[in-house]
Amino acid sequence: MRVFITILIAGLLTCLPLSSQSKYEIRAAWLTTIGALDFPMQKANSPQGVIRQKRELCRILDKLKDARFNTVLLQTRLRGDVIYPSVFEGFAESLTGFTGRNPGYDLLKFAIAECHKRGMELHAWIVAIPIGNERQVKLQGKNAVTKKHPELCKKYKGIWYLDPGNPKTDDYLAGIVREIVSSYDIDGIHLDYIRYPEHPETFPDRALFRKYGKGKTVDQWRRDNITRIVRRLYDETKKLKPWIKVSSSPVGKYNDTPRYSSKGWNAFHTVYQDACQWMKEGIQDLIFPMMYFQRNSFYPFALDWNEHKSGRWVVPGLGIYFMHPDEQDWTLDEICRQISFTRENGMDGQAYFRTRFLLDNTKGLLDELKEQVYLHPAVVPPMTWEDSIPPSSPACPSFTAEGNVTRIEWKAPESKDNRDTCYYRIYASNSYPVDTDNIRNLQEARTDSTCYTFMPRMPWQQQLYWAVTAVDRFGNESLPLALNTPPKGTDIVEGGLPDIPQGCILIISDAAGQELVRMPSSARVWPKKLRDGLFRLSLLHPDGQVETIGITLR
Repeated sequence: MRVFITILIAGLLTCLPLSSQSKYEIRAAWLTTIGALDFPMQKANSPQGVIRQKRELCRILDKLKDARFNTVLLQTRLRGDVIYPSVFEGFAESLTGFTGRNPGYDLLKFAIAECHKRGMELHAWIVAIPIGNERQVKLQGKNAVTKKHPELCKKYKGIWYLDPGNPKTDDYLAGIVREIVSSYDIDGIHLDYIRYPEHPETFPDRALFRKYGKGKTVDQWRRDNITRIVRRLYDETKKLKPWIKVSSSPVGKYNDTPRYSSKGWNAFHTVYQDACQWMKEGIQDLIFPMMYFQRNSFYPFALDWNEHKSGRWVVPGLGIYFMHPDEQDWTLDEICRQISFTRENGMDGQAYFRTRFLLDNTKGLLDELKEQVYLHPAVVPPMTWEDSIPPSSPACPSFTAEGNVTRIEWKAPESKDNRDTCYYRIYASNSYPVDTDNIRNLQEARTDSTCYTFMPRMPWQQQLYWAVTAVDRFGNESLPLALNTPPKGTDIVEGGLPDIPQGCILIISDAAGQELVRMPSSARVWPKKLRDGLFRLSLLHPDGQVETIGITLR
């Protein structure tokens, strides 16, 4: 009965209203580079090709920002090859159309900078254990992992894998992680396929089991091998940059639950991922379980993940590719119910596989997100288990409003170790002080500059009061610095028009101070031509003096 009630409630949910949305919500998309499934269609085989490839990525990121996403999971290591210049592995075929060919620029460095410009995090997505099929390995030639480190590799059902049972596999993957973490300003390391292959009963690791099993069962030994690798990669990352988030994408069902059976397909037994133990041990900051299921195969297992996250974050991966008619032809309502369920049950966000199905607006999903679900930006929550001390507030506010242009400036807070402040968030409101906990007031999730210019597309989008906060690398946010304050004597005029003294003229202006209409003392009705919004009110006295009397919300 418990399962029935849970699923019935989920079926009745629609995407939650704006008032229910949290300021903190991870909104992620997997950007797949293998086979150019999501990117890049343009090949970097010339200076012009590099420009086209960069523009293609920028268009993708612009669309994600416009839909108010805040996290990009960029496939950085594919199948024994990478998208950046590496001492370990060669360039991926998808960059230029030729395996191993240098594209002439550093795609990872460029993508990080462009994500940060748009207020989004970039997590380097690493496919850990698979290293390619026969074709991929052959194209890599002497640079293939199978050639350079044959002792680490096992072939199983036509696919080559790093062997999790070999302790030297830890060293090899740790080297790749160190290379990325030390060289790039990434926000996260995201481990994919950190597991054994499907149906691994005959995986050729018996010799290593006899050597290292030490009285364990094969199942427990394999599970411990994967946990050992996860622990090593987590520790390597944190030694270098403790603020980088380390995550993984385990199989979407952890194990059978009292609510529902996993029907023989789960992370714990099938591919030896003990992901709940990883969170309990504190060797994952967040997980993106691949919950590409519907109905009873989604909701009970989402609850199970959330109930065993041990204070870390769980962001369900939603299989939006199944909405495509060539896949399983899921309805849009199915995804909307899943989003609502994750919010209703206090999960930490949503991730979408894959970006192309999202940006192609499959069955209207992108429109639904922009118009109903992600109406305002949200930010990634602070990683308080690593550091919970906020930086100091910015200083020396400067505010200038001319017409519909608002320009604000501030100075960075003092820092003893030069790491307190990483970037800033901008807030604005028509009430004072600006409430920085209200997502409606968030104007810019991330800016690295200490000045900001806002030019609203419509007059009623101009806000009266502005504030800025400093954010450190762990996501801790300072107290706000008010950039302007209400003029003395400014009051909120409730309701409609105020009384207009005899002989005076009421001047109604928009929020930016642009005059809209003048009304005589005999006026009693609000002008029909003015839409609802916030307006400034002034009195023009017979002697020509103009007196500001307040603002009104209509």
